[in-house]
Amino acid sequence: MREDPEEGMLSWDETVFRDEHVFEIDHVPETFNHRESQLRSLKYALRPAVRGSRPLNTMVRGPPGTGKTTAVQKLFGELGTQSGVRTVRVNCQVDSTRYAVFSRVFEHIFEYEPPSSGISFKKLFGQITDRLVEDDEVLVVALDDVNYLFYENEASDTLYSLLRAHEAHTGARIGVIIISSDLSLDVIDELDGRVQSVFRPEEVFFPRYDVNEIVDILRGRSKRGFHEDVIGDPELDRVAELTADSGDLRVGIDLLRRAGLHAEMRASRTVDMEDVDEAYDKSKYVHLSRCLRGLSDPERELVRVVAEFDGERAGAVFEAFNEETGLGYTRYSELVNKLDQLGVIEARYTEIEGRGRTRAISLAYDADAVLDRL
Repeated sequence: MREDPEEGMLSWDETVFRDEHVFEIDHVPETFNHRESQLRSLKYALRPAVRGSRPLNTMVRGPPGTGKTTAVQKLFGELGTQSGVRTVRVNCQVDSTRYAVFSRVFEHIFEYEPPSSGISFKKLFGQITDRLVEDDEVLVVALDDVNYLFYENEASDTLYSLLRAHEAHTGARIGVIIISSDLSLDVIDELDGRVQSVFRPEEVFFPRYDVNEIVDILRGRSKRGFHEDVIGDPELDRVAELTADSGDLRVGIDLLRRAGLHAEMRASRTVDMEDVDEAYDKSKYVHLSRCLRGLSDPERELVRVVAEFDGERAGAVFEAFNEETGLGYTRYSELVNKLDQLGVIEARYTEIEGRGRTRAISLAYDADAVLDRL
């Protein structure tokens, strides 16, 4: 008797996924392994809030994709069940000015956005603190990707307002968690002296996961996200290997999802090595995609110009950028520095005979990969 050629194939209404949401980058898993010591440190810093006092300010640092945001979200979920405590996580890649940060805090507290214009920062700040005092609540603000506030020179003013709130508004109790993935950024040294004098945070570091930890985490995600026997150990080990090479757990999580989708495209009930390798061509750019999504129009235009003039001197790049946007050299230089810090471009000083030192600007990624994601 011949084998059924359709055996092992998906019908049009079937899927390899039990719960595809498990593979979304911002999904907060029920179990959060291999970060026990970091969670204990964060709980220690936040514990005073449950007793009605200001929590200890905390600085969370570590490479991208090491569980920093997930840890804070897990604890904020637990704190949200406590009366008298309000938590707000601000994505500073999106809200990268002091006014934008406090607008986001306002929105969480009042459950509607403040007017887009016509309200001063002082009034906005006053309404926030008045409500906190009126409701007798402790506020904990997590500034996620705080490095973006530094890139825009907004970090000191933002932190100063949060840390000094109890002086300007008697009875206001606000604690701050800052989360940074930029290990080259010396947060304390980059702050104004007025902020350094009051911001003495607890430090919690999140190292990269090792290969065994990555396998364990991805196996847990696979069990919850895929139907049984969709992905085998060899394929899972391959995903873990590629994830470890990137150093970013988010690559592995995205890779599992894309590999599953690729298997479905073949109408296969199982993920094989071909699916993993094909999916990796896109998943390896998770960090790049995330960076590009948060760029402003002038920043995106500068990336396009750099792609066109890849490796050329900064002067040539500026001339093309100025022609496209009309922006001057000062703003151009600021944007170059920011994109360099983000790791999207590389701006290196080189010696050119007869010209002295100049900067050569190039993309940090393949040009086609960048342009496809802009």
